[in-house]
Amino acid sequence: MKRVLLTISGKVQGVCFRRYSQQKAMELGLTGYAKNLDNGKVSILLQGGSAAVDRFITWCDEGAPQSRVDDVLVEEDEADDIYLDFSIY
Repeated sequence: MKRVLLTISGKVQGVCFRRYSQQKAMELGLTGYAKNLDNGKVSILLQGGSAAVDRFITWCDEGAPQSRVDDVLVEEDEADDIYLDFSIY
């Protein structure tokens, strides 16, 4: 299982980015969460199969229809929490 923490910057708040992220994650069989950050970015924790995580990261470059993604920072996450679904906070 692969686990990453993404930080997405650009016009990603107020454009349903988290909801579209949830839909994409569920489509790919990934678990984790998406949440807005105080600095205007979105943080997404993903866990699942390596190929599915990579496909999600590629999707983030486009993002939601009304969004504008300027950067996607990808960090490996070493925590051992297990998520059973994909939540929005």
